[in-house]
Amino acid sequence: MATSAPRDHDTTERVEHYERERIVERPANTAPAANVNVGPTTAAVATNDPVWTVTRVIVLLFTVLEVLLLLRFVLKLFGANAHQPLVSGLYEITEPLVRPFQGIFPEPSGPPVLDLAALLSVAFFFLIAALIVALVRAITANRGTLNP
Repeated sequence: MATSAPRDHDTTERVEHYERERIVERPANTAPAANVNVGPTTAAVATNDPVWTVTRVIVLLFTVLEVLLLLRFVLKLFGANAHQPLVSGLYEITEPLVRPFQGIFPEPSGPPVLDLAALLSVAFFFLIAALIVALVRAITANRGTLNP
């Protein structure tokens, strides 16, 4: 037992010495590091708030249309019963959106019906939504921040 006391004392000294070496003091006047992934300031959001709202509404409307068209595509692919009220209602809603694209490619006949017109209309509405959002942002852009 007499030999364990010096070891314990020696370990305590080493731990205290190690802890003293690890302490690093920072100067009191340094600011904390800034986060690089910071969003726009409140002033920038306040000036572009209507633009942000318009673009979000446009994106929401076109996303709803695209989801309806994708549902139509999936239901036709799996051969859903067209006489069921929900399915026939979806087909009636999306028919005017798909009609301009029907006949571009021949419709394959068979049990799994590939509604290529629905896929084309999804791509078309996605591009139209992107174009409208880009135009709104370009028209309402702050002219002072653009490079000459």
